Amino acid sequence: MANIPAAQGKNTLKRRRIMSDLRYDLKHNKTLLLMVFPSILYLFVLSYLPMVGIYYAFTNYNYQGGLFGSPFVGLANFKFLFASGTAWKLTFNTVFYNLIFIFGGTALRIAIAIMLSEIIGNIFRKVTQTIIFLPHFVSMVLVGVFAYNLMNYETGLLNNIITSLGGERFDFYGTPWIWRLIIPAVEFWKSTGYGTIIYLAAILGISEEIYEAAIIDGVTFMQKIRYITLPSLKPTFTILLLMSLGGIIRGQFDLFYQLIGNNGLLFGTTDIIDTYVYRVLRVSPNIGMGSAVGLYQSVIGALMVLGSNYLIRKLEPENALF
Repeated sequence: MANIPAAQGKNTLKRRRIMSDLRYDLKHNKTLLLMVFPSILYLFVLSYLPMVGIYYAFTNYNYQGGLFGSPFVGLANFKFLFASGTAWKLTFNTVFYNLIFIFGGTALRIAIAIMLSEIIGNIFRKVTQTIIFLPHFVSMVLVGVFAYNLMNYETGLLNNIITSLGGERFDFYGTPWIWRLIIPAVEFWKSTGYGTIIYLAAILGISEEIYEAAIIDGVTFMQKIRYITLPSLKPTFTILLLMSLGGIIRGQFDLFYQLIGNNGLLFGTTDIIDTYVYRVLRVSPNIGMGSAVGLYQSVIGALMVLGSNYLIRKLEPENALF
């Protein structure tokens, strides 16, 4: 019991220190605070105020009662996702593809960024960078059309090439396992160019004096990458990884829906939470159910970010977000 007053005294001192720092900032950093105020207001209005809508997930929403006038149903809205037994399969598919997108895509972006940084000719580098960046601007609707015309069983370009070489047609849209390869390939093709720019900027920011000193010491090309380039990219990689893990339970709806559509034969290997919820709510629209799924995804994503940041802070505190 004797420790309680001491603990209370520490808390009091801590509060006084915080208030003192706040008064100091208000007095001496008015200009900086005014500059950051629009960003704070933006986050408050568009990020924090809408969080009141979390309550939708626990109501049987109707338009007459509104948000707080609708009947409270507790966790009933979460049951439609878990009661059918598909929740774990959907979660597995979502996490599985996102892990491939994150780690496979990151490895590809770093590799391409290193290769671009080693190109001597600026014109060739810029042309190459522009070409790999262009797919980022292609609509996923067009990507879906291209994919269908490539892989259609009867008239697809790939099947026509296969038959012209004497082979048999391959049913892409009736073979579930092949889409575990096709979907990541399409994602890499579309997003690698945009992600490469970030790593290329980080590489170009490395001091040339470090490379020159390493060359004088007689390092090889691969040693230069291993001991200079990759360690220098670690902070950038860590930040992007933590940001990506926040959305690991959120699938890319446009990518999966435009490539797969409503093909039930492929749902076993391609169905993710977002596409499943879309199909269910299209038949029976329910704001509460949609909010429940969004809350489930957000909570898991927040836990992933906090857990990953905790591990990084333990291993390498200077690379942690907070």
